Amino acid sequence: MPEQQQWTITATEQPPEWFIQAVKQYTPVSSGLYAAQLLWQRGIKDNQQLTAFINYKAYQPASPFEFGQEMHLAIARLQQAYNTKEKIAIWGDFDADGITATSVLWDGLGQFFAQSTQLIYYIPNRLKESHGLNNQGIDNLAKQGCKLIVTCDTGSTNIEEIIYAKQLGIDVIVTDHHTLPTERPPVAAIINPRYLPKEHQLFNLSGVAVAYKLVEALYQSLPNVAKYPLEDLLDLVAVGLIADLVQLSGDCRYLAQMGIQRLQEDFKQPAAARRRPGVGRLLELCQKSGDRPTDISFGLGPRINAVSRIQGDASFCVELLTSRDVKRCNELAEITELANARRKSLQKDVQAQVAQKLTQLDLSTTSVIVLEDAQWPAGVLGLVAGQVAQETGRPTILLSTEKVGGDGGDGGDEEGRISPSSSSSPSSPPLARGSARSVNSVDLYQLVKDQAHLLHRFGGHPFAAGLSLLVENIPLFTAAINQQLRQSLGSTTLTPTVQADLTVTVADLGKELFLELKLLEPCGMGNPVPKLLIKNCWFENSWHRNQQDWQGKKVQYIKTEFDIRDDSSRSVFPGLWWGHYKDELPIGKCDCIAELDYNTFKKRYEIRLIAVRSAANSALTTQHSPFILDLRNQEHSATQHSPLIIEDCPTNWDDLRTWLRRCLAISRSTSGLDNQQQLAIAWSKPNHQPPNQIWLTLVGIAKYLSRTNQLVTRGQLLEKIGISNQTLLVGIKALQYLGFTVQRQDRCLQITWHPSDSAENLADEAVARFLAAVREEQFQQQYFAEVPLSTIIAIASYDSK
Repeated sequence: MPEQQQWTITATEQPPEWFIQAVKQYTPVSSGLYAAQLLWQRGIKDNQQLTAFINYKAYQPASPFEFGQEMHLAIARLQQAYNTKEKIAIWGDFDADGITATSVLWDGLGQFFAQSTQLIYYIPNRLKESHGLNNQGIDNLAKQGCKLIVTCDTGSTNIEEIIYAKQLGIDVIVTDHHTLPTERPPVAAIINPRYLPKEHQLFNLSGVAVAYKLVEALYQSLPNVAKYPLEDLLDLVAVGLIADLVQLSGDCRYLAQMGIQRLQEDFKQPAAARRRPGVGRLLELCQKSGDRPTDISFGLGPRINAVSRIQGDASFCVELLTSRDVKRCNELAEITELANARRKSLQKDVQAQVAQKLTQLDLSTTSVIVLEDAQWPAGVLGLVAGQVAQETGRPTILLSTEKVGGDGGDGGDEEGRISPSSSSSPSSPPLARGSARSVNSVDLYQLVKDQAHLLHRFGGHPFAAGLSLLVENIPLFTAAINQQLRQSLGSTTLTPTVQADLTVTVADLGKELFLELKLLEPCGMGNPVPKLLIKNCWFENSWHRNQQDWQGKKVQYIKTEFDIRDDSSRSVFPGLWWGHYKDELPIGKCDCIAELDYNTFKKRYEIRLIAVRSAANSALTTQHSPFILDLRNQEHSATQHSPLIIEDCPTNWDDLRTWLRRCLAISRSTSGLDNQQQLAIAWSKPNHQPPNQIWLTLVGIAKYLSRTNQLVTRGQLLEKIGISNQTLLVGIKALQYLGFTVQRQDRCLQITWHPSDSAENLADEAVARFLAAVREEQFQQQYFAEVPLSTIIAIASYDSK
């Protein structure tokens, strides 16, 4: 469970009246005050800046030749290849930025070089290879007769591989936006915006945008050759830019604005007439329409990333994004959607396991969270690490120690560019590999780099890194990195923080405010989605369900829907909370931080909940005779009026409400506050076994009872296995599919076994249902182990009305 978050509200500086009036021109149906306040806070403080920020047509983009001599060298080498009909290979990367960059070069360079014969592409396998060039891949391209490699979103620091390619007679043009090498590599050209000054309008370009600038320069240098307009590539540029979380300022913002418009225009066409039927089908599958930046950040981006996370090889994604074959694109989009459904399910499983391991850590003495497991799939570790870092306020490193192919490189991290450490050879087994994510402005890359002597490989940037190391080095690495951060922090404490930008009421929510805040889109780093603080509100009509994939199958990923209300309006406003159960919503008055969005599928405005906490209930938190005592994880003894003590950790609110109502009934049957019946919640943190182990124990007991012909009570089974009665019933059904017969005899159960292979598929499904039930129960117990006392008090208050 997350620690108590620290909420902060951005200091509000009232913008001058002339600025509010200037913004109001763009918000005719509302005052424009909220938008003006946000824009002013974020450094937009004159008319020229304002116009260029809001209206991309007023922005003057930079020429691709502002990359200087390197761009001229790149174009000269491409023109040479064009004139002599050389074979070219695009070397991409497996994340959304790398896939879209490859697609931009495939479509863009494909106007000048015949696709599949003169022009080919190569995407490394996330689960078997690292980011960047590798000698084996270069050998393969040399055998195919390639004379030029054009990288995208990768390659800047691959000095050895570039030299190797040169020895095989292959030139390299690098287009990238990652860390620069100390010296210029021996390439035909290197286009990387990090060579530009930080304030340059091209400095923040992502991999796909750099690739676009190269194609733009070629269009200008060889006019009248291309059949399709350059602007046809902008939708792909927008997808890569927004998915890669770069700072959307300067040309990044301009290209994203243009690209979103083209994405939306193409989606409005009938499927057969779309330029990008694959993108259109993917939007349909995720119930988006392409007109919102969140359609990319929550829709297209995660789906493109999911393919390599689950399958390793994401090469077909280029075909998905660029092919005009509607039938083939539909097929590929559906494979992508299923990969994303699988990713969600895996991510939820790993999150639950990480939550369990976190309970064993003392966060008060932990600066960097480092956790490992042999079963964790490397592909989702970066996503889970990011979530844990946000919830705990601490940099988080998750490592998989499973035996995998490849060289043990990062494999699970979309940002980390891997650099070999000199202290270890690639053959040193066994290796752990994983992903790291940071928060609170801690430079994670530097932290990891300073422990290079303990690592096999590492790479990344301040907020995200990938690494691999010998399993035996993990304890030493954990101790060293914690000590290092503790020393650099001094007396500063790490706390999870949530920043709100504006305070609003439920009455403010809706179309007018949405259109005002839409002026800031597309949002990204440096210009985040506005976070709204809503105080003294409450939730109604909440319900949760598992998501379904496009085939209607349940995915183990929860979302809660609700209505929010406060005293400002008689109407409720809809909202949702991803990855959370309805029981996690406080009952009674609370404060929340949310984002306002428009759901194009449901055609409604709604909020997306970011954080929530109970508003203090003074009547029940008074120091005089507290109604509820929190004795969790403590020794306890009777007080003046012996409380009712709950020692078993509940798995749902109804269990707890039964005790609350019992307490209230006793209190009402006596007179006076001094006689109020106290309730003590006194359960300990559950020490859960893995669900698989619980299943094996259940099967083992069943076999033993069958062999010895002994009887067992339901209570004995529950105590031995440590699950609820409801979950046990699911387990008994699963046993029956394995050939066990369970019969009641008086108050006992008799179990006999006749092994059978006839219903193997049904047995697998039944076991999967039992494991899911155990996971669900453990998740709920974990929640109640640390649910804030204020939430329980709020429920008691609500039930006593």
